[in-house]
Amino acid sequence: MAGPELVVRSTRVVTPGGTRPASVAVADGRITAVLPHSAPAPPGVPAEDVGDDVLLPGLVDTHVHVNDPGRTEWEGFAAATRAAAAGGVTTLVDMPLNSVPPTTTVTGLDVKRAVARPAVHVDVGFWGGALPGNRAELRPLHDAGVLGFKAFLSPSGVEEFPHLGADDLEAVAREVAGFGGLLIVHAEDPDRLGRAPLPEGPRYADFLASRPREAEDAAVARLVAAAERHGTRIHILHLSSAGALGAIAAARARGLPVTAETCPHFLTLTAEEVPDGATEFKCCPPIREAGNRDALWDALAAGVLQCVVSDHSPCTADLKVPDFGRAWGGISSLQLGLPAVWTEARRRGHTLDDVARWMATGPAALAGLARKGAVEAGRDADLTVLAPDETFTVDPAALHHRNPVTAYAGRTLYGVVRSTWLRGRRIHHRGVLAAPAGRLLERT
Repeated sequence: MAGPELVVRSTRVVTPGGTRPASVAVADGRITAVLPHSAPAPPGVPAEDVGDDVLLPGLVDTHVHVNDPGRTEWEGFAAATRAAAAGGVTTLVDMPLNSVPPTTTVTGLDVKRAVARPAVHVDVGFWGGALPGNRAELRPLHDAGVLGFKAFLSPSGVEEFPHLGADDLEAVAREVAGFGGLLIVHAEDPDRLGRAPLPEGPRYADFLASRPREAEDAAVARLVAAAERHGTRIHILHLSSAGALGAIAAARARGLPVTAETCPHFLTLTAEEVPDGATEFKCCPPIREAGNRDALWDALAAGVLQCVVSDHSPCTADLKVPDFGRAWGGISSLQLGLPAVWTEARRRGHTLDDVARWMATGPAALAGLARKGAVEAGRDADLTVLAPDETFTVDPAALHHRNPVTAYAGRTLYGVVRSTWLRGRRIHHRGVLAAPAGRLLERT
């Protein structure tokens, strides 16, 4: 093995075996060894000593709506990946909807890759989309390298990405199981949503009533049953209802291939604190009550939930009108996920080892990105340097997101991302970003 080309050293390196002082040796974009902190760098090899700042694996965010091409005024690959790099995210996976065309055919995937390739600051993979009537496209998309297939059980909010009915879900689950693929699903039951009161006006309580827990719980039960019937690997997206945790835990205890994620906003924000008219907090499923939030944290600690990812779903400011029935639903948080989660995690007695497991290792495993998500030999040298005890106050205008709208505005958060490294190259340092150096990832 060739000698190292770079050594990055910290008194606190988060590894799969725990946090310890270490020197991380890098060659050819990969970690070649995790050595004792005192190990000297070979003559002529640059060494970066970050002192007592924490060296984490670069985060892997598998739930990002980049909206490019077609709705680039909402975000775009350049803006999204700059925000990712500044927030310690070194890999993101783009959702197949909100772009035009959506990633529901190989042609659509080719268009998206062509737009992304020259613009990305971090590594980027792609989910395909499963729609009524596009079952014949799924295997070709799988063969073309998408990491799995996104589907909705309720309306998506954009007409070019309709949801799966009951028969559609069965057909898609069988098809995806047939080639060993992964189905990732927005789980809300449309019948229960249809029986709920319509969200109208500025009151958050009215919006919350329009997206009841029972809609999530019923949809999760349907997905567990589909996984049992067909053996399909099914991942439940952005879980907000604690009422569904029992079904997920029971399915996993029976050995069913069911996994689930939650999001920073469900772990850090509560319904009780959302002001009326503040539609920057609107998302579907919604931010729920404080007791529900506590149960999600318990489920993370118990391993019932495996991932924490952003569901970054931005829009232009004019779409966030102060009416929860008419405003676009989505929370912009790609650059803020790590400090938001760390702020609440440290308060609850969790460690950065836990955060790395939830926000790097778990998402990388979900997406099949074996070279991502951990500081250990053989992985890509994707690293985040974090000052965990420093605070900052969120100024939307200072974020790299295209539109300065976020539910975290004005909040003081712990955890300042000092620098970010992608495959051994520093791509962000104290607010300054390097030229785009990301790659497009395929399923391996």
